[in-house]
Amino acid sequence: MSNQADHGSLFVIAAPSGAGKTSLVNSLMVQDQRLVLSISHTTRKPRPGEENGKHYHFVSKESFEQMVESGDFMEHARVFDHFYGSNRNSVAQQLKQNRDVILEIDWQGARQVRSAFPDCCQIFIIPPSLETLRERLTGRGQDSESVIRRRMQDARAEISHWQEFDQLVVNDDFDTALEELQVIINDHRSNNKHIKNKAYEHLAQQLGKR
Repeated sequence: MSNQADHGSLFVIAAPSGAGKTSLVNSLMVQDQRLVLSISHTTRKPRPGEENGKHYHFVSKESFEQMVESGDFMEHARVFDHFYGSNRNSVAQQLKQNRDVILEIDWQGARQVRSAFPDCCQIFIIPPSLETLRERLTGRGQDSESVIRRRMQDARAEISHWQEFDQLVVNDDFDTALEELQVIINDHRSNNKHIKNKAYEHLAQQLGKR
């Protein structure tokens, strides 16, 4: 999939839980009308405030497995004991309509998408520190201490895959991170080479050590 005028661009945005990915993507959608978010299917239960068909397509495990067998997903992965997947036909249709599509997925899904869409732009968001990540996870008030410990362990494992992504963004200051995301997206649209931030790469290397 290349950046041609007859179809949109595909952007993959991934991050460990608590890094602020969803908030950043939501703000991107507000300020950039050319972007459209691919609505994933998931087997997990809705969180407070989430609506079926708007935030996710909530389905049973049996329905999800049937969709996998039918080849409906361009990527799918198991995350925290639940399954997530992006509908292949939905994404293809949006790209054909010259819309720029965002996939908000994890590193496992990103790897699958890369094999099918090698020209997509893949961005990984990381926290400024593991301490900040723990504070954010605790502050959400959604998880028990045991779940938070597991999320912290998984975060290190996820960050260790940072080299598989085209660009890194550190979500320390929200507005700065949002601006950096927009610049990366605009550069990709214009086929301009975006210089990688070596300091971010060093930070990711440190955070991903296990």
